Amino acid sequence: MREIVVTGGGTGIGHAIAAAFAAQGDRVTVTGRREHVLKEAADRLDAGRTGQVGYAVFNAANPVAVGEALDRLPARVDVLVNNAGGNTDLDRASADDDLMDVAESWWANLNANLMSAVLVTTALAPRLADGGRIVTIGSIAARGTGSGSYGAAKAALEAWTADLAAELGPRDITANVVSPGLVVETEFFRGRLTEEGVRRRVESTRNGRAGTPEDVAQTVRFLASPEARHITGQVIHVNGGAYLGR
Repeated sequence: MREIVVTGGGTGIGHAIAAAFAAQGDRVTVTGRREHVLKEAADRLDAGRTGQVGYAVFNAANPVAVGEALDRLPARVDVLVNNAGGNTDLDRASADDDLMDVAESWWANLNANLMSAVLVTTALAPRLADGGRIVTIGSIAARGTGSGSYGAAKAALEAWTADLAAELGPRDITANVVSPGLVVETEFFRGRLTEEGVRRRVESTRNGRAGTPEDVAQTVRFLASPEARHITGQVIHVNGGAYLGR
């Protein structure tokens, strides 16, 4: 039985990823900052599997918290999914003419999206099994679609993943980014996405629909499978053609 760790696994895309692995018989640990959300998610995903899905509460962007959480994470990790993150600018009012406020805004997105993945991956690297998989969730925002510091943080994940693939490749460990476009069934937009915003984004796709958490989860599941053993250092776009990775 493989050991899977999914950061930010309590809701949305992370929850769907955890569900995909649990459904095929893997043992899954979901992580996040909200204990009640994680416990409910783990109970829902476990559903009669008797302890197949567990959880660990910690802030993935805090190096002290990550270090202290290691005792609650598997001793061997076969698949690490760095899903924790989100656009922290949606949680704050910024003043563009205040340099300290600008700096704090950028630090917040870099910490939530880039450093969370770097810290958890670094902490778990000694536990990664040879032939293991690392999949990090990026965003279409990394490819010049806007979102300021959030898009920049997701772009940094792509550069970091390229280095990670080279570093861990000799152990037959792959590292890839899955980059979703619009996915409405998540907490990402904090309820602020308008019908017009959805329509505009859907119009940019080739298949005329928004993505779902399951679309992303099944792509992650494939990258973690034996069939994907020669795919590494790549960015896999899951956006209905809204961005063409050519």
